[in-house]
Amino acid sequence: MKIVKGLCEFEGVERVHLMGIGGVGISALALLLSDMGFKVDGCDLVRGNGMAKLEESGIVCELGHGAYHIEKFLPQLLVYSSAVDSNHEELTAARAKNIPTIGRGLALSRFFNAAHGIGVAGTHGKTTTSSMIGLILERAGLSPTLAIGAETSDLALSARLGDSEFFVAEIDESDGSFEFFKPGLTIITNIEWDHVNYFRTPDDVMAAFVRFARKRKPGAPLVICAEDEGSQSLINTLRPDPHIVTCGWGRSFDWGAFDVERKVGGGVSFSVARGKEILGRLELAVSGEHNIMNALVACASSMLLGVSFESISDTLRGFRGVKRRLERIGEKKKGNGQIDVIDDYGHHPTEIAASLGAMRDVYPNRRLVVVFQPHRYTRTRAFYRQIASALKGSDIAFLLPIYSAGEPYDDDISSASISGIMNRDGHEAVLCDDHEDALSKLDSALRPGDVLITLGAGNVTKLSEAYLKR
Repeated sequence: MKIVKGLCEFEGVERVHLMGIGGVGISALALLLSDMGFKVDGCDLVRGNGMAKLEESGIVCELGHGAYHIEKFLPQLLVYSSAVDSNHEELTAARAKNIPTIGRGLALSRFFNAAHGIGVAGTHGKTTTSSMIGLILERAGLSPTLAIGAETSDLALSARLGDSEFFVAEIDESDGSFEFFKPGLTIITNIEWDHVNYFRTPDDVMAAFVRFARKRKPGAPLVICAEDEGSQSLINTLRPDPHIVTCGWGRSFDWGAFDVERKVGGGVSFSVARGKEILGRLELAVSGEHNIMNALVACASSMLLGVSFESISDTLRGFRGVKRRLERIGEKKKGNGQIDVIDDYGHHPTEIAASLGAMRDVYPNRRLVVVFQPHRYTRTRAFYRQIASALKGSDIAFLLPIYSAGEPYDDDISSASISGIMNRDGHEAVLCDDHEDALSKLDSALRPGDVLITLGAGNVTKLSEAYLKR
């Protein structure tokens, strides 16, 4: 994929500065812009996990935001994440010098819409699904451009510039910016209420997905996993759209998964039907029913792009997953056994339940010890009852304080709201003051043979690393 003429914000631009460069979405954009030949630099309030890879690529990353960056880096365009206040002094300084400013989602959409965009949206599973599709196209020799919300284990990257017209992107609905995208192939994994700081009601989410689906390019297929109420509602709203392709369990959808076999120790296999035709079986090294649906959607989408079922099967058999999606971090000796340590990004009740269900399949006879970090006050307030119910899939849960993600402190909601429900219902939940307190309590609670799972979208992942080094 080459730089496309006619993208007005980028015409004549050589230097691009990015605010929030440590975030997964904007760091992927930074890598793409660098690959395209732009001189890229950026800043963030904290040092994100992806900054090291950016710096390896020659991208200068600074801690902190400030108006002085405009004089220091002399950008010709400033791209900012949705976490940055639109009236921040650094943006104001840029505008005072007539330097254009543009949000991350809009910036990425300019390149995506000029290509044959394959857009993966949905409340859950979009990172894994877009990673599967990107790897399938790569292994099929189609050299796609990629912009994915986490690093894939197989390609060891979250973004890359390809040579073909295909552009696989994970499209995030959290700030509404997915409505800027016009895919040539749209994929929706599911639709559920989340990001309650932006979408005040479930109806707001539904309306946004309807608008997004209608903005795809004329005649573009819409591949949708039709197993949840939100997806079914979208299908009913769009009918009679002849380009909808449905996926789900059994044989009643356009594409179906059936005859599932789960493997103790990890992995699943299942048969795939396209209409009345049985195409064969897909084997996965990753576990969980949610990953079966992710793989089914990836298979249907890739075959629409001309990839053979045999090639898809070969690729998915070796697919090792995505960073922080049930990622096995390591193990540690304990007495006459060991503790296996797993890290996962799940923070919505549906994701928590799916992750713990998958771990039950992998480790059927072992205790699941979870350290959970709630993410955002707004999300915790809306879903604390459902989170408590989902965490009952563990044997014991340790709860860290809420990770604010920049939201103002709310003393009306806390992790105690979750633990209170769990303990009242007879399920052990332990409050922790911070990471060190959690580590101390884990030392006495963990038994040989336990599986330790760190769960959440904040910095809880650092706890799993600290436990292994402790």
